[in-house]
Amino acid sequence: MIERIEAMPEGTIGFVFDGEVSGAEYREILEPPLEAAVEAGEVRLLLQTAPSFDGMGIGARIEDAKANFKLGLAHRKAWKRVAIVADSGWITHTFKLWAHLVPVEMKVFPLAEAEPARSWVAG
Repeated sequence: MIERIEAMPEGTIGFVFDGEVSGAEYREILEPPLEAAVEAGEVRLLLQTAPSFDGMGIGARIEDAKANFKLGLAHRKAWKRVAIVADSGWITHTFKLWAHLVPVEMKVFPLAEAEPARSWVAG
């Protein structure tokens, strides 16, 4: 499940991932606000996992790959900051590796630092 975080600083968007994320959720919940941020020319995104996050189903992985091309690679200059908030070792490790490969400022925070992550992504 993907749930939008409503209490985000102005100019930022945030989402919580819980359970297993489906392709339909990715397409219907995550992509429209991302598209709007890309069109506005500035993406400041916070992605947080709940302790019970099980991962992304194959449909969500496909949607993620398509969105990375459509919204990421094609609009690299729009991406400003991405904060990952998670306690899972495999998630934090994966994103720390990605942080060196993608042309966006990215930082990983533990769940206990969700509020500082929101401030950082807005900065």
